[in-house]
Amino acid sequence: MLNQIKSFAFLTVLTLLFVWIGGMIGGQSGMIIAFFLAFLMNFFSYWFSDKIVLAAYRAKPVSEEEAPELYSIVRELATKAGIPMPKVYIVPSPQPNAFATGRNPEHAAVAVTTGILQLLDRNELKGVLGHELGHIIHRDILIQSIAATIAGAIMVLASMARWAAIFGGFSRDDDDAGGILGLLIISILAPLAATLVQLAISRSREYLADKKGAELSGNPLYLANALRKLDAYSKELPMPQANPQTAHMFIVNPLSGKAIAKLFSTHPPIEERIKKLEEMSKQMVNL
Repeated sequence: MLNQIKSFAFLTVLTLLFVWIGGMIGGQSGMIIAFFLAFLMNFFSYWFSDKIVLAAYRAKPVSEEEAPELYSIVRELATKAGIPMPKVYIVPSPQPNAFATGRNPEHAAVAVTTGILQLLDRNELKGVLGHELGHIIHRDILIQSIAATIAGAIMVLASMARWAAIFGGFSRDDDDAGGILGLLIISILAPLAATLVQLAISRSREYLADKKGAELSGNPLYLANALRKLDAYSKELPMPQANPQTAHMFIVNPLSGKAIAKLFSTHPPIEERIKKLEEMSKQMVNL
């Protein structure tokens, strides 16, 4: 519950930041427009974010006949977790990775790349899929999708602010808007603030999903071994269609091969995640 409250607080900060930037660009009218845009984005994200993300990565739905082992693992884990069977998708990418999407456990989907199916054994895949079901159980995927939408819109508004500063601002009333200096400051700081808030939402939830994945798969080392492999291979095999707005949805950062992505990574360090899982394994052995 505390984690949910923190996440919604972060979303509130993002929304207020979006509205504030609207005010800096267009004064009171810009603030009102930004508020209604934020409302529409949240509504749109709630209903359609899963379809957008799946389409962006060219994910294809697969039947049980097409992927029997994958279906078997997902069904086993979903039954153990007490949630409905999510839809199953495969992303045509050599980079080994996976993500979950959907607004709630009743309307959820898990997607895995062709690369991860070739790389991991059954137990390691159980650990990964358990992690993704953990996101579904905790309803992380909805919060993260909304955060990604608002953060992306803030980037657009920041770009508008930069151009507004160059051409003297969009508002004729200097008392109502932020002035040229204010617009320049916003164009620099707003994207950074949006990114930091998005990271705060994503990183804390990865640890919780790792823990749930370890519990569902029955052995924390399944996921630890999988993460070790995924980290190594994801750095060598690019995912061209990946972008910063949706990178947080994957089990490992699909942009990890890029230097700038490491600086603002949406994921905790793989080494820390593996360490926590290994400690969990030791505790289970000692019980």
